[in-house]
Amino acid sequence: MKKLLLLSVAIAAMACKQEPKDYVTLSGKITNKNSDSLLVRSRTYSKTIQVNENGTFTDTLKVEPGVYNFFDGVESTSIFLKNGFDLDITLDTKEFDESITFEGSGAEHSSFLAKHNLMVEEFLDIDKLSALNMEELDGELNNVKTKFSTFYDTNKNIDTLITKQLTASLDPMLNSYKRYLAQGIALKTALPKGSPSPTFEDYENFNGGTTSLEDLKGKYVYIDVWATWCGPCKVEIPSLKALEKEYEDKNIQFVSLSVDDGRGYRGESKEESAELAKEGWKKMIAEKELGGIQVLSPNGWQSDFIQNYRISGIPRFILIDPNGNIVSADAPRPSSAAIKTLFNELNI
Repeated sequence: MKKLLLLSVAIAAMACKQEPKDYVTLSGKITNKNSDSLLVRSRTYSKTIQVNENGTFTDTLKVEPGVYNFFDGVESTSIFLKNGFDLDITLDTKEFDESITFEGSGAEHSSFLAKHNLMVEEFLDIDKLSALNMEELDGELNNVKTKFSTFYDTNKNIDTLITKQLTASLDPMLNSYKRYLAQGIALKTALPKGSPSPTFEDYENFNGGTTSLEDLKGKYVYIDVWATWCGPCKVEIPSLKALEKEYEDKNIQFVSLSVDDGRGYRGESKEESAELAKEGWKKMIAEKELGGIQVLSPNGWQSDFIQNYRISGIPRFILIDPNGNIVSADAPRPSSAAIKTLFNELNI
């Protein structure tokens, strides 16, 4: 009787162990963490996970099977979660996508997504694709589509929720890249390298007086078209400052041209909004200690210089040679390694 009782207890214990968990265990360690918490989020789900001082974290989540965004500060990646998974994540935020690894049950699905992110970065390099003409771009995007489709088809062990979602989004993603890049290609056709640059005259200078593009002839001119309300513009400020410092004794002038014209500033009239925008422009330059030549477009987006360069979105960067001719009507951003490559090619 005693043996039967022990056997029953053992069987019951085994049954308990084999019962699937109805939650995900998520743990790991982050080197050079960006914040004291992580965020796991989808369109219908959100959970914050606390990160210890040493970068370790652990928590449990009840989820619907699917792809989730995993945030550390502003940086993020995609992970696949399903109740029953026990997932361990390690990463170094200095090389977020390149360093992230997954171990434990369900790791293969998130590892697949991490590889996919790296493929997007490699195959859809904006700087490289921007150098192509439309025919070349069409051919390259077709090659990219084939590579992704093959990647999806050859990973049969990956949950079909992932591969179906990626397959469905492939054409829209590539079409979005094509539309964006086509604008730049059209710009190169309308404003080709070596042609005289559109000019601006007597723009208000933050340091007093006015500045014209003609005043800057004799050196290369790198123009940052921006506005105080533009988030992506402000993201570029640290990189622009570093670039200005590195090339401060070189044959180049740095110009930041603001299109602040009242957007984001509410006055009782258009004129009052424009005046508030001007004061906001001056305030940001002073507070952020912006360098280079700071000028304000007198008519905002409607200024001839903005219209002639076909600028409909900012930030936009323009490079002009010492003779006043266009080097690039859509130059690489300060945060892109391509800008230093371009400067070096020109012996700046």
